[in-house]
Amino acid sequence: MAIKNRLDRLTIRGFQSIRALEDFKLNDLNILIGANGAGKSNFVNYFRMLSELVEQRLQVWVNKRGGADRLLTFGIKETHQLFSFLWFGDNGYEFTLEPADDEGFVFVAERLYYENDGLVIGSGHREARLKDEINPRSQYWRANYCYNSISSWKVFHFHDTSDAAGVKQSGSVDDAAYLRSDASNLAAYLYRLQENNPDTYSQIRKTVQLAIPFFYDFILEPRTIKGGDQQIRLLWRQRDSDYSMWPTQLSDGSIRFIALATALLQPDPPSTIIIDEPELGLHPYAITLLGSLMRSASTRMQIIVSTQSVPLLNEFDIEDLIIAELEDGASVFKRLNGNDFEMWLEEYTVGELWEKNILGGRSPGYFSFIR
Repeated sequence: MAIKNRLDRLTIRGFQSIRALEDFKLNDLNILIGANGAGKSNFVNYFRMLSELVEQRLQVWVNKRGGADRLLTFGIKETHQLFSFLWFGDNGYEFTLEPADDEGFVFVAERLYYENDGLVIGSGHREARLKDEINPRSQYWRANYCYNSISSWKVFHFHDTSDAAGVKQSGSVDDAAYLRSDASNLAAYLYRLQENNPDTYSQIRKTVQLAIPFFYDFILEPRTIKGGDQQIRLLWRQRDSDYSMWPTQLSDGSIRFIALATALLQPDPPSTIIIDEPELGLHPYAITLLGSLMRSASTRMQIIVSTQSVPLLNEFDIEDLIIAELEDGASVFKRLNGNDFEMWLEEYTVGELWEKNILGGRSPGYFSFIR
């Protein structure tokens, strides 16, 4: 069954190390691998930019990253435009950006497509007009579908598990409409699931128990603070104990796994989710379990994952992989045909083939080193 609103094909020209990615096909499950500096992070960053762009926050995002010169491939002198085209179902969205005098970007063109028909929705503006055209009386009647599709795609990055991280702090119980990209509202979101989706909550709880054997359940109890607002914190308890434990009493890897399990098991998920290096700090068994969760989740949502984990790669097929490499300083991305590696797979796992540089995606001197 096809996943509605998922991203089918993607073109990117001139974004960071991605000089030209042309009409690249994306599947339901996409595992991005490559050496450090090959462009995996830039691929993920593109989706971060896209999210800010459609929500009309592009200029702030660009400014925080040092301006247009830092985002165009090899800088303004080498690259004069950032172009992208996205195709999902029968719909497409296209934009071309050029650097402005204040180090931001200006739209040279912004277009909508339905089947083979394209329609310009503006040029010369600083923030995307897509969101402005979603009323039913607009002449750009496909804007609503396109905006809802693209804005639903979520980038998850659960790396910050410091004591000051939002996931370990109290937060509003009402902040539970969706799981935030950094899981800062994890307690509120789990509380909502416990109240409204008990089967999903139970599934998350049992999955966490598999990865963290001493874990028994969350303690999700809103408390009223001065002013009448209700706050909630991610408390939990161990097996055979009724003592309330704080999130700081979980390891960083445990916190990340809880967030990952919640993202992958959530009901009514985004059509596409992007996860950056989910293996960070996870126990090897938890990584294996994570791979199984991703495969299962890819039947309900499109998964794009950037990873360097050999154990995680072992959970996937070669056709699931996207290999990132550098050619003349620019990132290139390619897919492989599993039939070409049948003999290798008789003796090695997918992760071992990547580790040995048989699949590509390793730095040039890596293979000679491991031999």
